[in-house]
Amino acid sequence: MKRSKKIYILLGVLAAALTATFGVMGYEEHKEQIRNSEEIILEIPKDSVKSVSWELDSKSFSFRKDDTWIYEADEAFPADEEKINGLLEQFASFGVSFVIREVEDYGQYGLEEPICRIQLETEEQSYEILLGNYSNMDEKRYVSIGDGNAYLVEEDPLEQFDIELRDLIRHDEIPYFEKISGVQFEGKENYSFAYEEDSADTYSEKDVYFTERQGEKKPLDTSRVESYLNSISSLGTIDYVTYNATEEELASYGMDAPELTVTVDYSFENEDGEENFDTFVLHVSRDPRERDSASETEETEETKKTEETEESSDESSEEKVTAYARVGESQIVYQITGVEYQNLMAAAYDDLRHPEVLWADFADITQLDISLDGTVYTFTSEERDEEQIWYYQEEETEISDLRTAFAYLEADRFTEEQPDGKEEISLTVYLENENYPKIEIKLYRYDGEYCLAAVDGESVSLVKRSAVVDLIEAVHGIVL
Repeated sequence: MKRSKKIYILLGVLAAALTATFGVMGYEEHKEQIRNSEEIILEIPKDSVKSVSWELDSKSFSFRKDDTWIYEADEAFPADEEKINGLLEQFASFGVSFVIREVEDYGQYGLEEPICRIQLETEEQSYEILLGNYSNMDEKRYVSIGDGNAYLVEEDPLEQFDIELRDLIRHDEIPYFEKISGVQFEGKENYSFAYEEDSADTYSEKDVYFTERQGEKKPLDTSRVESYLNSISSLGTIDYVTYNATEEELASYGMDAPELTVTVDYSFENEDGEENFDTFVLHVSRDPRERDSASETEETEETKKTEETEESSDESSEEKVTAYARVGESQIVYQITGVEYQNLMAAAYDDLRHPEVLWADFADITQLDISLDGTVYTFTSEERDEEQIWYYQEEETEISDLRTAFAYLEADRFTEEQPDGKEEISLTVYLENENYPKIEIKLYRYDGEYCLAAVDGESVSLVKRSAVVDLIEAVHGIVL
């Protein structure tokens, strides 16, 4: 090869190397535009924003601020002020971690076709915020605000803006009932109960809720009442089916004639410590078609008791329940779970009354006369060093098994049937209570599984016969 030709080749290689070198230098120079930053790139007070809109995937939302936030697509939508303000709050001081200046290719950051496009408007200015790719290495989102730069931001706006319309609804508030004065049921149940402390109509100081039954005040079980009220307070008003119900829609959800309406009169302390009074109303109903179908099924089962149907009933899965709730006159109707529905519908007197045959505090009992097989056994008590001591035939006696057996005398179901079986055991309970100094309990054989409990001559409930046998054995364990 001629010397001159070799020189030309070497010059070409050198030129190519220089071109590559300058390219790398240019790339390095461009790379150096990425800098750590603690810059605040936006300062938009949320109160100054007059409109906010965003596009994400196939979804788009637009809200404008009059006196309240209004959803542009449907002004009847009850927008939650707090939730929308929460979206805007992050832009009051929007900080970044990295800045990429003089961006040449927005596409590499996902900002050419952004994942989300957010637009804010104030009286003075409009803003467009583009959300691009997520940097897994930095665990941050690329953002553009139209100033020629790209940023990696401290807080990812997509975490808050990737939502559905239902996430922005102003749900009806259900209070926590600090103190109630009364509750009224209408519909499937029709009665009321009221709060009353230190009542003369009970032998337990824990009883504070009372209802009228056949002209008499009857105590309810405080724990059961409070559990019922908690089932209202904890109701999940999230899954709405409509936020602007028409009369036709109300009827389709059973809200034109709810199965049950619960009205709670309650009070609470405001921020100044003053007592405020309010009333809360809740309507509950099962889907009308499903309810009618269930009623027909129950009627069929009552008239058709064959082995085949019993087997199929045993094998069938738990009944599906579609149910709805509405707060007062709100236009929002919520779908509630089958469990929530069952809990709310368990509002009958028998659901809320004491299940125990005797619910007195054992510390208030001064004497027990127990009649068993024609013999009466007497147990007495006294307080010694703040401890209750029991005696049988003037000897100190341990009665823990007897107390436990008493506690298990609970209603399997309530009844007003008159006893016609043999008396198994009877007890006369003497209390340190001027209104109820003595209570008489009789337990009669009902069938092989149950005994009938009568208190002061009134039939009350059916209790498990096994619990009565345990009581008898506990007595035998002491006296024999």
